[in-house]
Amino acid sequence: MESASTEKVNCLIIGSGPAGYTAAIYAARADMKPVMYQGLQPGGQLTITTEVENYPGYPKGTQGPEMMEDFKKQAERFGTDIRWGMVTSVDFSAQPYKVVVDEKHHVEANAIIIATGASAKWLGLPSEQKFNGFGVSACAVCDGFFFKGQDVAIVGAGDTAAEEASYLAKLCRKVYMLVRKDQMRASKAMQHRVSNTPNIEILYNHTTLEIVGDQTVSGVRVLDSSTNQEKTLDVTGFFVAIGHEPNSQVFKPYLEMDANGYIITVPGSSRTNVEGVFACGDVQDHIYRQAVTAAGSGCMAALDAERYLAAKGIH
Repeated sequence: MESASTEKVNCLIIGSGPAGYTAAIYAARADMKPVMYQGLQPGGQLTITTEVENYPGYPKGTQGPEMMEDFKKQAERFGTDIRWGMVTSVDFSAQPYKVVVDEKHHVEANAIIIATGASAKWLGLPSEQKFNGFGVSACAVCDGFFFKGQDVAIVGAGDTAAEEASYLAKLCRKVYMLVRKDQMRASKAMQHRVSNTPNIEILYNHTTLEIVGDQTVSGVRVLDSSTNQEKTLDVTGFFVAIGHEPNSQVFKPYLEMDANGYIITVPGSSRTNVEGVFACGDVQDHIYRQAVTAAGSGCMAALDAERYLAAKGIH
């Protein structure tokens, strides 16, 4: 992986979003001269979220993309070198660690902070993308509040779907839970919880065909495979809860991960199994997955990296 034009950096941050930008703010203020590569989706998942109302400090709420622009400006203000580009391969076998960006630019770093996030899995319907942020969401906790007293549908059959359906049931008038097969994958306890919630209706053997609406969602067309009949459910919100995919593929040869590809960090820290490599945000958190928890873990990663470099005597 050696290259004649290898760039040497002290602290490299891979990925942007609340975790990456917060890590950058702390790292830059600690004079670690961080360099950040933003990845495929600069600003992360929040850039496809419209209204953000649950982030502290924004009493009137804010727009996801604007909030990420604020984070970015704050990181730049303290001197973070923010760049376009995607890390395409890494070599963590020896220090300094080697990283290749866009398959051509070689970087060596003393400390690396991974904040590549996770991507929601989608059904793959054109109408799903069309209404994304206009009635379609992959996060009930983030967006459920906007559908207070309304009828919504959620697709999914696992624990997350059951949990999100229960959450929505507290806010919404009616929740249709669309399950593709004749049974759910969720744990028995979660299945009992949704079946015993009066305003959740579980529709087994139901496949989503299309989300319908004008400017915003007004219904969802479904197929009942047990009768082969189509119908339209009148809903104003459509939630996809079929899982998330951590963006961790490129690090697989070196970092310990769980069965789903989430990077494992030492509890109470951002340290990975490779000394000097830290992970924060949704790439290592499949439980909370909120902007505020991601930002908190970004702060942890920068502090951990700063202590690591200080202990090594690297400035």
